[in-house]
Amino acid sequence: MKAYEVLYIIRPDMDDEAITTTVDKLSEVVNANGGADLSVDKWGKRRLAYEINDYREGFYVLMNFNGEARTAQELERIMKISDSVMRFLTTKKED
Repeated sequence: MKAYEVLYIIRPDMDDEAITTTVDKLSEVVNANGGADLSVDKWGKRRLAYEINDYREGFYVLMNFNGEARTAQELERIMKISDSVMRFLTTKKED
């Protein structure tokens, strides 16, 4: 298993309950696809470096987990089709 780090930005106009639901859903995708040692760090609303879809702010979330390549691919697939996730970046950590 390899260590992955995912930073994603959720739309800022969502309420706290919807943000929590989105974070829980993405965490469940990792767990359902063989991910382990999942940790989620909610950074909160931050100003974006540039506008994305007319938004100047976003809710940042950092997720770390261990898993196979298919786990990261499935998570990226879900984030691409999600309306609540504006941007994401997945990196594989060095051993």
